[in-house]
Amino acid sequence: MGLGKLCEFEKQANKVCFTYERGTAYLEIICENIVNVFLPCETQDHRSKAIEGEKAIPVDFSVTGKREQGADVVVVETEQLTVKVFDDFYVDFYKADGTLLCADSRKERKPRPALSEKSLAVLKAEGHDVSGGESLSYPVQTVKVMDGDEKFYGLGDKTGFLNKRDYEYENWNSDIPQAHTDSFKALYKSVPFLITLKSCGVFGLFFDNTNKSCFNLGKENEGYYFYGAAAGNLDYYFIYGEKMPEVVKGYTYLTGTTPLPQLWTLGFQQSRWGYDSAEMIREIAGTYRKLLIPCDVIHFDIDYMDGYRVFTWNEEDFGTPGGIIEEIGRSGFKTVCIVDPGVKREQGYAKYDEGVANDYYAKTPEGEVYVNEVWPGEAVYPDFGKKEVRDWWADNQRCMLSFGASGIWNDMNEPASFRGELPADVMFTDEDRPSPHSAVHNVYGHLMAKATYDGLKKYDGKRPFIITRACYAGTQKYATVWTGDNQSLWAHLQMAVPQLCNLGLSGLSFAGTDVGGFGADCTPELLCRWVELGAFSPLFRNHSSNGSIFQEPWRFDEKTLEINRKFICLRYQLLPYFYDLFWKGEKTGLPVIRPLVLHYEKDPNTWNLNDEFLVGEHLLVAPVLTQGAQKRMVYFPEGIWYDFFTGKEYSGGEYDLVSAPLDVCPVFAKAGSMIPTWEVMQYTGEKPYDTLKLKVFKGEGVYVHYQDNGADFAYRDGAYNLYEFRQDASGEVCHRMLQEGYGTPYRKIEYVR
Repeated sequence: MGLGKLCEFEKQANKVCFTYERGTAYLEIICENIVNVFLPCETQDHRSKAIEGEKAIPVDFSVTGKREQGADVVVVETEQLTVKVFDDFYVDFYKADGTLLCADSRKERKPRPALSEKSLAVLKAEGHDVSGGESLSYPVQTVKVMDGDEKFYGLGDKTGFLNKRDYEYENWNSDIPQAHTDSFKALYKSVPFLITLKSCGVFGLFFDNTNKSCFNLGKENEGYYFYGAAAGNLDYYFIYGEKMPEVVKGYTYLTGTTPLPQLWTLGFQQSRWGYDSAEMIREIAGTYRKLLIPCDVIHFDIDYMDGYRVFTWNEEDFGTPGGIIEEIGRSGFKTVCIVDPGVKREQGYAKYDEGVANDYYAKTPEGEVYVNEVWPGEAVYPDFGKKEVRDWWADNQRCMLSFGASGIWNDMNEPASFRGELPADVMFTDEDRPSPHSAVHNVYGHLMAKATYDGLKKYDGKRPFIITRACYAGTQKYATVWTGDNQSLWAHLQMAVPQLCNLGLSGLSFAGTDVGGFGADCTPELLCRWVELGAFSPLFRNHSSNGSIFQEPWRFDEKTLEINRKFICLRYQLLPYFYDLFWKGEKTGLPVIRPLVLHYEKDPNTWNLNDEFLVGEHLLVAPVLTQGAQKRMVYFPEGIWYDFFTGKEYSGGEYDLVSAPLDVCPVFAKAGSMIPTWEVMQYTGEKPYDTLKLKVFKGEGVYVHYQDNGADFAYRDGAYNLYEFRQDASGEVCHRMLQEGYGTPYRKIEYVR
């Protein structure tokens, strides 16, 4: 760290201040199992965008100066953790029993040998990109000792496999149109939260720094892993848990949990960049109802706007403002409209003029409004770091609500631009002080989502539904996410499972992929396999790109149509189970989609399992992700598991070859599970959900089911019902009402085996 010798230390409420020869550093005890490490390299305050409100609680902890193995050390002890702080602000973390969990490396980084100038010249001459090949020394950096058995998870929507060991990633929100591969270091989201699983325990590290940063997880050298940032402070949280779910709970305690969404948002959603008229929207909506394929939402991409100007309506192609939304609404469809941040530079356009008049846009270093180019042509960028700009943007959501929109889709908010990336020195604002684009970039989408959320909540009164492409840690409080512009490739279907699992571990529970793939042309088989995965994804949206073939379920053959209908109907049958998971997740921070390692971390077979996942704790889904496959190997963790459809029994701790023809997605329920289901409807709330059917699988178990109005915030004041179901070893099931605050309880409860 370069701070030199420790001169003195002082306990200050929840903090310990360390004074060194060349600076001051801090530990803050947030709670028994979470400790903040803070070195003010640039500013004296946190100014976190991810953490809102005071998280530290009163904690009994001791601070003692000692001499250990010839070195001075300060020992900070809570009931769950021991933290040792040394000269140069080296910080090591131990369990309360003395087991070392995480240690700072005292050695210099030793990168693998760099390429010679001659080799670099040859590669460059052949057209290869040789940038980024050097091993950077970061002004903000911490290097951790790697014992050799580490497995790494989290980091948001990074490409590649579930376990991130031996890879390197960057946190820099990036709109990359090329087909995403395992080698991509960055995508649309920056979530600098890493879960480390070792034989001796599990812990999380959340590096709360919005500047461009890097995680190198053993790629540079097998002896260490490191985090480095281009600027800002060294500001990270060590989060301990006896098991991995406790680490996720600790992280979401800091950054927030995903709030309970409106029920309709869990239904099937149809989208395409290229629904360019009211007539096309009308045709899509009518065909869904005609073919009896359940669907709740149709998305309006950029074509609905007048010349791609935000908060306007294209009357030439879409008719009277909001008219087509009202029309399809009579058939049960909700509408989600895209809103990009780029505001067209055009005098006379009200939103541009308002922003200029009120100094709402990002500036050049010389103080002029910064101009780049996106869909409307020359465009300017709202400075969402200003509260008054967020309030203005929130107020503009009234326009969208007046059109009839039920949700907002924030896109191009990395922020994306057509004339190259925004320069690092473009000036934004961090609440009350200027801040360069280099520091604001990774939270631009986060702040836009917050503004949109606040506007919808204020003017609609319902639980806001916002989808955002770019985000930062903590965005889960405001928005749903998807993995961005994927492609109609089997490799991208395969990548979807670890991406969604790691997003969930990173706090972003409400997540999905573009079913069928956004770019390129989908095939019938690929669409079938993708809809089988999508039916178990929290966000279930078919979306495709202008110029690719249309991929609505009826665009192919009859078999493809039937398989899509089958799994979309299955999703509607399982809606109460998904809704229960979101209700529980708001309290616990646990995601809907979960890698098996989350609940079975002691089982080595789960550590690198990339093609299976859990939905909650009760359902195991093993989708087919390979072209032409009719069977697949399934790993069953400990316990007894039953085929969800046939009831066939499987023993845990074993692999089994299961049949999976094109119309089958292997799904299994854990012994003792009781899965709530509803009657399939063409859209949520088409008729009252007055009957609950509980699908029961033999074994002892307890399940709590939640019920409310599915729309507003009354549940936070107790307007909900809770039902507890218990099954004993003989298979007998009984239930009781734990809470009755919602005035429409079920008329009938049935058990199905």
